[in-house]
Amino acid sequence: MKLLVFGATGQTGQFLVRQALQQGHMVTAVVRTPSKLTNNHDNLKIVEANIFSANSLTEHFVDQDVVISCLGFPISIISQITEYTESMKAIVASMRQAKVNRVIAMTSWYTQTESAENASWMVRWMLIPIIRNILKNMHEMEDYLKQECDDLDWTTVRPPALKTAPETDEEIITYDGYFVPDQHGNPITNSVTRGDVARFILSQLTVDTWVKKSVAIVTK
Repeated sequence: MKLLVFGATGQTGQFLVRQALQQGHMVTAVVRTPSKLTNNHDNLKIVEANIFSANSLTEHFVDQDVVISCLGFPISIISQITEYTESMKAIVASMRQAKVNRVIAMTSWYTQTESAENASWMVRWMLIPIIRNILKNMHEMEDYLKQECDDLDWTTVRPPALKTAPETDEEIITYDGYFVPDQHGNPITNSVTRGDVARFILSQLTVDTWVKKSVAIVTK
């Protein structure tokens, strides 16, 4: 398939690009800093564009099959974060102009921060306060897709804590919620590798199980 990838120079995006090329897909990587992506492959095209401007992006969407976003933005405890919604609005506008229908975006567990009330003390009182503004904007992006993009086949993938490591052969557990619960309804404490997040995203290219839904994932 022809994949347009955002966040290809990020830690998860690099695993995704590598796996996509190994699977025989054609990848166009939209990046802010081309020098950060050092992959050399006949099926990889690297383009530079303003990810917040549909005018800058639309030309790269022509003839693409699926858009994938692994974008990440810096943590800010004090100021509001808007980059997730701003970039997605530009992506969606470009998709509509180019008539591309499928988009898969990575967010996180606990995008609704109240859902972490039964998580560990460290998550509730140390992690959430640090990343609250990121989670809030991710949630706003998810709501934007749900409420204003019914014409598109969107999926948001919510992983927990990420380990910078390749994909494994472990089973990926999915759940329609803000986290994957254990048998008592509390969040499973496992982390997941970035390679496994990429593996799951690519597994959604040809299935419609999670179309127009958000899915929390973790590995056993």
